Amino acid sequence: MFTDWLRKTFHGAIEAVAGVFNRLGLAPNALTIIGCLMQLGVGVVLATGALRLGGVLLALTSVFDAFDGALARQLGQATKFGAFLDSSLDRLSEAGVLLGLAWFYMGQPGFVEEMLIYVAIVGSLMVSYTRARAEGLGVECKEGLFTRVERTLVLFIGLVTGWIVPVLWLLAVGSVATAIHRMVAVYLKVRDEPLAH
Repeated sequence: MFTDWLRKTFHGAIEAVAGVFNRLGLAPNALTIIGCLMQLGVGVVLATGALRLGGVLLALTSVFDAFDGALARQLGQATKFGAFLDSSLDRLSEAGVLLGLAWFYMGQPGFVEEMLIYVAIVGSLMVSYTRARAEGLGVECKEGLFTRVERTLVLFIGLVTGWIVPVLWLLAVGSVATAIHRMVAVYLKVRDEPLAH
């Protein structure tokens, strides 16, 4: 998966930057919250119609998301709540960015972009939910291409190139397809296995 490749490739750089945050005295959860607020700020920029600027800021703030986990490991403070907070705020961040883009398009003629953004938001939430629900049942569920990193990269490309509509189609279809892929994968793993009481 592309996400795993990125983590391995940039592991050293991520650890080094996390070390800087460590020396500054920032807590991992604080870093998670700061990253979320920065991404919501990107949504505000997109709502104003500054799409290329928003794309650049999206790339910069998305990189920030890698540091909280690395910092938590360095400090020996990787906790269940930290993982829960990170995952929850990731969903909020992504929805906030897409909502900002939808807000801009609500002031433009037509409605295709808004509908595609809506489907992309629902699809992205379903990708995360299917994994969370499966893992809650003790089933690993990492299948599918359009995880958050891939979705962010595709959106970034669309914003900086101006190919917004093709990219929104790709996000909408890709995220829904990934959610369906995960449902099928879980079915094949457990099928009629009884639910433990």
